[in-house]
Amino acid sequence: MNFSNRTVMVTGASGNLGRAVVAAFTELGANLALVDRRRENLERTFGAQNERRLFLIANLLDQEQVNAAVTKTRECFTRIDVLCNIAGGFRMGEPVHETSDENWNFLFDINARTLLHAVRAVVPQMIAAGGGKIVSVAAFAAQKGAGGMGAYSASKDAVIRLTEAMAAELREKNINVNCVLPTIVDTPENRTAMPKADPARWVAPEDLASAIVFLASDGARAIHGAALPVTGLS
Repeated sequence: MNFSNRTVMVTGASGNLGRAVVAAFTELGANLALVDRRRENLERTFGAQNERRLFLIANLLDQEQVNAAVTKTRECFTRIDVLCNIAGGFRMGEPVHETSDENWNFLFDINARTLLHAVRAVVPQMIAAGGGKIVSVAAFAAQKGAGGMGAYSASKDAVIRLTEAMAAELREKNINVNCVLPTIVDTPENRTAMPKADPARWVAPEDLASAIVFLASDGARAIHGAALPVTGLS
């Protein structure tokens, strides 16, 4: 898996998983277009911008800002070969019949709308360039509803269904679209929230990043519309 002379755009780049994904692609020689809402987050996480690492400041809920980030990436690196939709979030919620608009909108915005805005901006240039790879992060929990997680699981299920739809629409354009379904990811926030759990059974960000890199590689050229479980030991 060699990504030399390829450009990878990563949304949510300064988050726990984003950092692991960036590290994996950096080791494999990729040019990186890193998207975050705040430049200081990127600088604190990755140091200074350089010739292989472009910092892009954009609110993923604002289509014009996302479009501008894609334009700037193309100006710097000519094209985007891989889009990794890492931005997302989790929130426990009320029972479905008590679900607030605030919780519903938050989860669908952060998990589904961010993806939609990114692919709106990136896919046309991938088609024009003759191909590409798109990898998104759904959730193992999206496969089945659970109490207190109705809005969350529905928003992540939307990621799976959008992935499947795009895979069907774009496979003839030489664009592979797939997603990963992690269980609990081993992050400092999850360790704090679940102090009695055994994080050794969770998914290490580096392991999840390895699955994402594989789906973005030439080795996955025959895979379209997959929702790959990444479950650790849990």
